[in-house]
Amino acid sequence: MTDPSDPDVPVNYHRQGPVAVVEIDRPDVRNAVDRRTAEALGAAWDRFADDENAAVGVLTGAGEDFSAGADLEAMDLEDGEDGWLGFTRRRIDKPTVAAVEGHCVAGGLEMALWCDIRVAAEGTTFGCFERRFGVPLVDGGTQRPPRVVGLGRALDMILTGRAVNAETAREWGLVTRLAPDGDALDVAVEVAERIASFPQETVRTDRAAVYDGLGTDLDRGLRVEAWHGTRAMEAARGGAARFAAGEGRGGDGIEDPDGGE
Repeated sequence: MTDPSDPDVPVNYHRQGPVAVVEIDRPDVRNAVDRRTAEALGAAWDRFADDENAAVGVLTGAGEDFSAGADLEAMDLEDGEDGWLGFTRRRIDKPTVAAVEGHCVAGGLEMALWCDIRVAAEGTTFGCFERRFGVPLVDGGTQRPPRVVGLGRALDMILTGRAVNAETAREWGLVTRLAPDGDALDVAVEVAERIASFPQETVRTDRAAVYDGLGTDLDRGLRVEAWHGTRAMEAARGGAARFAAGEGRGGDGIEDPDGGE
């Protein structure tokens, strides 16, 4: 098992205040994931889950690319409870953001889709490029895309192996924010810091309600929402008291990244 304290480990973990940045550090191979990297990614997300001072996690890649997915030259990945790439079948209870530059393809796309929110540089390329080599999508690549972009667009990507640029990805909802090339991490950290600034009890219960309600009918979804909501009532009472005292009036503190357009 990879030791996360090893200075040569291919994944970096560092905190910027309440934000933990998990960085795949194999830029010479476009941050492709071999077994050691998969183990290190699993260890990094374990560390994030246990880090009481980390509220939001950001996943990124060193250098010019997010990740090209599995390292097909090493071809040494093994399946496990948490997935071939080390974490993609895992569910954690804190929000995550992907900061994407360059190539985000094959397993790289699957890792980005594991995150709740994706910020992409304008020059990013997405795609199921493993289609060319007969490598199956086994880290969420058949399950998350239909939930994010819809069945038709997901099947277009999965079956044709087409490249999707950043602007199209935004139009499809694959990413929600674009950044100038080289700035995706900075923008993703800003998004993460904003999420971290809110009362985390309610952030986490609302996030859990979204995921637990997926695939259910509306009536059951509303019951799921109600159950999670009751767990955050202490935070709600505190927030109501702050509002009554004058905080947040007139829309103060509301983010508007689109400038009101």
